[in-house]
Amino acid sequence: MKKLFLMLIAGFAFNHTSAHEIQSEADAKIAPAFDITTARATTDGRLTTFFMEVAGIAGSIKPVPIGQLAGAKVESYVWPTSLDPSVVGFDEGSGILALAITAHPDFDDTPLIDENQDGDPANDGADWHSHWVVLVEDTNCGAGLKVRDVSPGVDLLPATAPYLPIALDSPGMSPFLDGNLARIVVPLDNSESASFDAVTAELQINEKTEAPLLCITSVHDIASGDLSLPGRIMMQK
Repeated sequence: MKKLFLMLIAGFAFNHTSAHEIQSEADAKIAPAFDITTARATTDGRLTTFFMEVAGIAGSIKPVPIGQLAGAKVESYVWPTSLDPSVVGFDEGSGILALAITAHPDFDDTPLIDENQDGDPANDGADWHSHWVVLVEDTNCGAGLKVRDVSPGVDLLPATAPYLPIALDSPGMSPFLDGNLARIVVPLDNSESASFDAVTAELQINEKTEAPLLCITSVHDIASGDLSLPGRIMMQK
């Protein structure tokens, strides 16, 4: 998996043969909750909806809490795209823009949102929530990719970013996980025909809480098998 970044770059170079959706055969070696069977995305010109179907129950597996930020794990359902990071407020050309649904019980990175509606917006990391992230290569990470390290106030970040030293935005888009389906609707116009893939992966906070701060450490499944970004965002009929 250390070639993950190179696979993504190759996907941008050769995605001219893209299909509308991605079909993936079930694999008994992958935990069903992360075994992708189908991925697709649609737009009405104003809102874009990303879908991922798995062999098991989406969202049924979360990281085991360790009680601290250092070394904390993150489970995720991710859609890497061909969209430039600038379309959601990051620096132009700064990496691979991906939409992610994540859960991580040891920290909360959505300070504007009270996902569990208990009156405290700072204790919700264990609930499934969404992010825009920018991915870049880092050979120090198990899968060869990390969420881009940044300097808040220097690097461009969206207005709803939680001001962490990584290229991560928390705009509060609520994911839907039910049965075998993970789905999320995002305010994203002019996305028709953009390319995408679907990945399930585990990330981890650096045990020294320094750069690289948030690595992709292992990949459960890749819908295309080769990160060629074969999916295309299609206009709703």
